[in-house]
Amino acid sequence: MGVTIKDIAKLANVSHTTVSRALNNSPLIKEKTKRRIIEIANQLNYSPDVHARSLVMQRSYTIGLFLTSLTEGTSSSFLAETIRGVHTVIDENYNLFIRGIQDFERFSAITRKRFDGIILMSQSDVDNSFIYHVLEQKIPLVVLNRPVDDRSIVNILSNDREGAYEAVYFLIMKGHRKIAIIEGTPKFRSSLERKEGYLNALIDHQLPIFQEYMVKGNYDMVSGYESMKKLLYLEKPPTAVFCSNDDMAIGAMKAINEAGLTVPTDISIIGFDDIGFSEYTTPALTTVKRPIEKISMVGAKKLLHLMDGTEETIEPIFLTTQLVNRQSVAERK
Repeated sequence: MGVTIKDIAKLANVSHTTVSRALNNSPLIKEKTKRRIIEIANQLNYSPDVHARSLVMQRSYTIGLFLTSLTEGTSSSFLAETIRGVHTVIDENYNLFIRGIQDFERFSAITRKRFDGIILMSQSDVDNSFIYHVLEQKIPLVVLNRPVDDRSIVNILSNDREGAYEAVYFLIMKGHRKIAIIEGTPKFRSSLERKEGYLNALIDHQLPIFQEYMVKGNYDMVSGYESMKKLLYLEKPPTAVFCSNDDMAIGAMKAINEAGLTVPTDISIIGFDDIGFSEYTTPALTTVKRPIEKISMVGAKKLLHLMDGTEETIEPIFLTTQLVNRQSVAERK
């Protein structure tokens, strides 16, 4: 049988209530007593019964990580970086529950008893009904990736529009005038922001906007591949393509190679996100680094503060993007 709180209490010559409070870092316990109890617990290799503790503390020790969808428009690299960012912050006492909002017909299972806090990697305005439900349940909530109008919600974002603008501006400075875009998943806020950045860069530099140069993708390699083939079939294909994420950029590069052309000699490609694979494509992909993992880390830290009642600022937090210049963009003479 394992070591119990009563065993520690007997050795420390205190009540089991004092031990419980000390192990939960209660301010009611003197620091000297707290240190002595923790030292005894460590010596005995005490491991708390999380289930029993959750009943006493009325906490589930479960954090929910929700995305708009785990399958539609969410690349494996995006999901992996999101999970990794959250996982590096929460400790082993918490269970991480990962699910797509689209998996739920109703939100009745999302309650305060089941979740101590929720992180939402929001990709679409359709998530608003989920957000309202979580707020009604009084579950601490942090929303990542998409701006929300409610200023009572901790909101962490990246400047996608400015990042896309910088990418297209970089292509323009390299002499490109026929620049296409492979868009992200329709109705996703990030897709709209990146398209806005693309259009603004063309308008500001007085370049023509061609409807046939704007092709819809779905944030995966297959859609990047198929969209690039459509662009290659045009009578006047573009000389450069801004892809709204790296997965689509990798698919686009495959389509170009299969057509007997080369990147960047014939067509320049630039992506968005800077996923781990980007550095190892041939040629290495020029892209816009969006700190997905860092956004998730900051979000997890903010959530823990909300759960502990120590979070003071609710202002939106913007993490900046950065152009990463590698070998997939060439100068156009």
